[in-house]
Amino acid sequence: MDCKEDFIEIYETFIDRSGSDRLLEYLKSSDFFVAPASTKFHLCVEGGLCKHSLNVYEQLLKLVELAYGENWENVYSHETVAICGLLHDLCKIGLYKIEQRNVKDQYGWTKSNYYVYDDSLPYGHGEKSVYIINGYLRLTRDEAMAINWHMGGFDDRAKYNALTLSRAFEQFPIAVLLHMADMSATYLVETPPRQ
Repeated sequence: MDCKEDFIEIYETFIDRSGSDRLLEYLKSSDFFVAPASTKFHLCVEGGLCKHSLNVYEQLLKLVELAYGENWENVYSHETVAICGLLHDLCKIGLYKIEQRNVKDQYGWTKSNYYVYDDSLPYGHGEKSVYIINGYLRLTRDEAMAINWHMGGFDDRAKYNALTLSRAFEQFPIAVLLHMADMSATYLVETPPRQ
């Protein structure tokens, strides 16, 4: 199966609250399944955003199981884990555009495609994902806080008010776990090791 099929299978298996069908239709009509995860860093390839979302879901599932043991679903539902992992980066929908530039190779100059950042809805990062999701389905407070703060110290807001991030992490452990899952997916799963 490809990335899109894997994503949809997990989504439809575990996410079934009111509005989830409309959110999935929105994702299918957007560039979510073909967009990159970044312009030049992790998974800067077609379909990278979908692959990254799957990787974060898988890492989050492992971390929740590690933190809470075999009865982890007494703490967080599988639906919550799927929502946080699969949907944390919806803020990247429509964010990257393809442009061309001249690149020199062994044969001379050629045109090459590359991604540029073009944010037509500058709402932030995690908070933008929460905003988009809440337009379709209602997030729990744990889910909203986890998605909102999934960037951890990389979030510009944390640079100016680290106390807020610290309080969010203290009160909502799944926010810590989602941040760790995002970092693990980005830097351990998706980024090639240095030679």
